[in-house]
Amino acid sequence: MNAPWRAHGERGSLSATRFMKWLALRCGRRVARLLLVPICAYFLAFSPRARSASRQYLALALGRPPHLPDLWRHFFAFAATVLDRVYFVDGRFGPFDIEVRGLDLLRGTLAKGRGCLLLGAHLGSFELLRTLAPEHRLPVNAVMYEENAANITEVLNTQLDPTLRERVIVSGEVDTMLRIAECVSRGELVGVLGDRSAGSEKTVTCRFFGRDAAFPQGPLRLALSLRVPVYWVAGLYEGGKRYVIHLEPFCEEPNADRAERAAWTREWTQRYAERLEHFCRLAPYNWFNFYDFWSRSPR
Repeated sequence: MNAPWRAHGERGSLSATRFMKWLALRCGRRVARLLLVPICAYFLAFSPRARSASRQYLALALGRPPHLPDLWRHFFAFAATVLDRVYFVDGRFGPFDIEVRGLDLLRGTLAKGRGCLLLGAHLGSFELLRTLAPEHRLPVNAVMYEENAANITEVLNTQLDPTLRERVIVSGEVDTMLRIAECVSRGELVGVLGDRSAGSEKTVTCRFFGRDAAFPQGPLRLALSLRVPVYWVAGLYEGGKRYVIHLEPFCEEPNADRAERAAWTREWTQRYAERLEHFCRLAPYNWFNFYDFWSRSPR
């Protein structure tokens, strides 16, 4: 069974994506952001399913019926973070105002000689994790599913530093689990996303915004099997050039007997859903799942 988000293929051509990258690097962020206005207007007008999903989600996150300006802010925040990925991949962090919260706690965990999973979501900019590597000298690896945004991935990979490219772990490959285990055994960080199932992956039904929703159980089962601490991470976009990376302990000691693993996974996946809901309420325009997230779960 295909995951619903995979049914919504990437929109926009490869040539258009290459042009936006060229414009962003050659003419600067201010000029490139001007083009986001007609681009967002086009997708807002001609993407009825994404517009409907945005309205459904925002109604829950905002606690009121969303208006057209709310939909616009949601679409524009997504476009802005995609544009900023060009600069982050290119190592141009200087022009941005990036604050990291909880870094000392994470350093304390790594000082014990153990690796750590950074558990995030499609919330803000996951690409922002790369700033932890050059700026704060932390070994950050990222598990990514690249096929759904193949154009963006291909264009950005052409400018990615080879040393950073080596730290990208493609999800679903034969050696994915082995590479993750090797990274944490070396005391490194591995970033994973926990709010989308690939389709064939087992899921857990959790309460999310007061409704049942299916979340993948893979990330937390991974933490349990590796016995490594888990930190929650979110790189929230606050508008303009402002980003805030939130790092907070989530599960310090994953541990459960074989008979208790299923119950442990359900409990901690629910805790993940609750933490995601908290950050969605904190920054409602930052969650970028433009499909009916609750469609395959009982209401």
